[in-house]
Amino acid sequence: MSAVHLTAPSIDPEEVAYFERLAHRWWDTEGPFWPLHRLNAFRVDYIRERLASVLGRDPALERPFEGVSVLDIGCGGGILSESMARLGAAVTGIEITEKNVKVAQLHAQWSGLDITYRLASVDQLVREGASFDVVLNMEVIEHVEHLADFLADCRRLVRPGGLMFVASINRTPAAWLIAIVGAEYLLRWLPRGTHHYRKLVSPRQARELLGRDFRLLHETGVRVNPLNRAFHFTRWQGVNYMLLLQRNEP
Repeated sequence: MSAVHLTAPSIDPEEVAYFERLAHRWWDTEGPFWPLHRLNAFRVDYIRERLASVLGRDPALERPFEGVSVLDIGCGGGILSESMARLGAAVTGIEITEKNVKVAQLHAQWSGLDITYRLASVDQLVREGASFDVVLNMEVIEHVEHLADFLADCRRLVRPGGLMFVASINRTPAAWLIAIVGAEYLLRWLPRGTHHYRKLVSPRQARELLGRDFRLLHETGVRVNPLNRAFHFTRWQGVNYMLLLQRNEP
């Protein structure tokens, strides 16, 4: 049976084929996605603290986000989606490759988690009139074509007053040296070809493309210690960064 994937202006067929080849490795914590598993634990702590603060929830609760609808864009094998579901959120994860959706669905079943996974693109959800309390746009924007159109669709999926988290790699010489040359070619933490410099997005560009409907609530840089592979917050956003933005009320 041939592979199934979506087509849309923002979808790069080469990116689809690349991640499709790795689909079966998503939950191998020692495989090619081990940096994502390490990063996921770090970013979930960030999301938990920041989201709880905005919503007035207690982050110490086991399931602080009961009743909160969350969209995980480019959910892959479901690593972040499952983390948010365990925190009580009603999670929808969307992907553009059928293999990833199947991996995510199977793992959620094995984990006893109720998560909605769909083979869908953001523009498809916009046409359906969908909206969410929280949209997670994590490590996605550096892989799309026609970024302006993609983010225009993403912002429509956030309800008024809702939130969007964005995480990506800055477009700087330092990011090229550390995130591409270092991580992919020297340390081999990531498969070669995972990132392309021309697609990297600065935090300023991401904010500008989201438009005046969104205001920045928080931003931070992220660094990784190559010796112990631990992630840390930093004021410097020259390589990795995370943003929290809120859509204005009408």
